[in-house]
Amino acid sequence: MGLISWVVVGLLAGLAARWVVKDDRTGCIYTIVVGVLGALIGGALMAAVGKDGVGEFSIRTLLVAIVGAVLLLLVLQAISGRGSRSRR
Repeated sequence: MGLISWVVVGLLAGLAARWVVKDDRTGCIYTIVVGVLGALIGGALMAAVGKDGVGEFSIRTLLVAIVGAVLLLLVLQAISGRGSRSRR
């Protein structure tokens, strides 16, 4: 995948993951970074179970990136203590 493909996948995966996890942080760069890191995490997990990771631009690649980005955001929320508690 080229650089533009990574940015597009990162943006789409980051937006979807932020919507699923209800992450309220904003910013285009933040969203892209979450998505690209999610793609790397998802690709590594897929490779660990013996499947193809992130390759060409496809729906499967996008789904793998979304799953990885959701996992990343859940771990970040757990570390920062922003889990299911509501803000006051």
